[in-house]
Amino acid sequence: MYGGDEVSAIVVDLGSHTCKAGYAGEDAPKAVFPSVAGAVDHMDIDESDNAEKSSVSAEKDKGKRKLYVGSQSLGYRRDHMEVLSPFKDGIVADWDIVDSIWDHAFRECLLIDPKEHPMLLAEPSSNTQQQRERAAELMFEKYKAPALFLAKNAVLTSFASGRATSLVVDCGGGSTTVVPVHDGYVLQKAVATTPIGGEFLTDCLMKSLESKGIVIKPRYSFRRKEIRPGELQTVDLDFPNTTESYKLYAQRLIASDIKESVCRAPDTPYDESAYSNIPTTAYELPDGQTIEIGADRFKIPDVLFTPSLVQLAGGTASMQQLKERLEKELLEESPHAARVKVLASGNATERRFSVWIGGSILASLGSFQQMWFSKTEYEEHGASYIQRRCP
Repeated sequence: MYGGDEVSAIVVDLGSHTCKAGYAGEDAPKAVFPSVAGAVDHMDIDESDNAEKSSVSAEKDKGKRKLYVGSQSLGYRRDHMEVLSPFKDGIVADWDIVDSIWDHAFRECLLIDPKEHPMLLAEPSSNTQQQRERAAELMFEKYKAPALFLAKNAVLTSFASGRATSLVVDCGGGSTTVVPVHDGYVLQKAVATTPIGGEFLTDCLMKSLESKGIVIKPRYSFRRKEIRPGELQTVDLDFPNTTESYKLYAQRLIASDIKESVCRAPDTPYDESAYSNIPTTAYELPDGQTIEIGADRFKIPDVLFTPSLVQLAGGTASMQQLKERLEKELLEESPHAARVKVLASGNATERRFSVWIGGSILASLGSFQQMWFSKTEYEEHGASYIQRRCP
C-alpha cells in the first residue's frame, strides 16, 4: 500500500507501435513517440562529431551500441543506424530499449524525476510473471519510483468507456487482440490474438503501391529546390551507408499517413468486381509526386474483419467507417434476440489513446491509493510480490 501525497502519478502505455506517457487525471498524454530505437554500433560512430551529439534527444551506452529514441532523434538519418523494436511477438525481448524509451519519456518529454512520482504501467493481457517482475525491478531499482501499478490494456480501455465489463477489441500497431473483461478483471483463457494490426496493413499498402510501380522515397533521400517562382525540382541524394531497417522505417511513416488519410473500411465485405471502378483519391507524396489510390482504400482495411468483435480501441480502430462496418456485421451474425452495442468514441484521439486514458482515470481516483505496490513492499517482499498487488 502506498500513501501518496499530492504529487501526480505518471501513466505510461508502451505499445508495440507508440509510447504514450503523461500525468494521471489529464485528458491525453503529453508525450507520444515511436516505441522503437535507432541503434548504432560504437565502431561506426565518429566520436568527434559534436554537432551530431548535440542533436541527440536521448541516447544510452549499452555494451557496444548507442541508442537514439524519440521522433526527433529517429528523424535524423545516421550511417549504419538500425531501427529496432523492443518487442517480439508482443512481449518485451530487449529491456535496454525499454529502459531508453522510459528514460526519454520521463527526462526529455515530461521533464520529471521518476523517484517523485508513482507509476502506472499499462501491460498486454498476455504479459508473463517474469515480464512483470522485470518491469518492477527496473522501476524500483533504477528509477527509484515510490510506487508502481501494472494494469491490463483491456481493463484500462474498458474503464475509459465507463464500464467494468465488456469485450474489448484492441486494434494496435503489431496485433489485434480480443479480450473479455468482467468486473475489472481479464478472463485470461478467452483472450484471442491475431498478428494482423496497423503495421501489417501499412506493409500491405506499400506492397500494393510497389506492384503498381509507385516508389515511396524516404524524406532523407531527396531535397527540393525552387528553380522558378512556384516551381520545385526534386534532387535525389545518395546515402550508401543507410540501413534497410531505417529506410523501411522512413517509408512506413509516409505509407502510414497514406493509410490514415485515404483508407476506410468498406460497408460490406470487399468484392473485387464491385470496387474495380471506384473513384480514386489523390495523395501527394513528400517528393511532390501525386498518386491515385483506388480500390486499395477499401481492400486493405477489410483484412481486419472477423465476426466476434464487440468494442473497439487502439490506433488502427480510428480508421473511417470501422465502427459502422463492425456493428453491421455483428447484427447480421448475432441471434435476433441478442442486444449488440458497439462502443467506439467519435473522437479519434480518444480511440487512439483509450488505454492511456483509462490509466489516467484509474490512477487519479482517491479510492485507488490503496492499490499501489510501494517501494517499501518491494524491498520487503521482492519483485514477485507484484502478482499479489497487481493481479
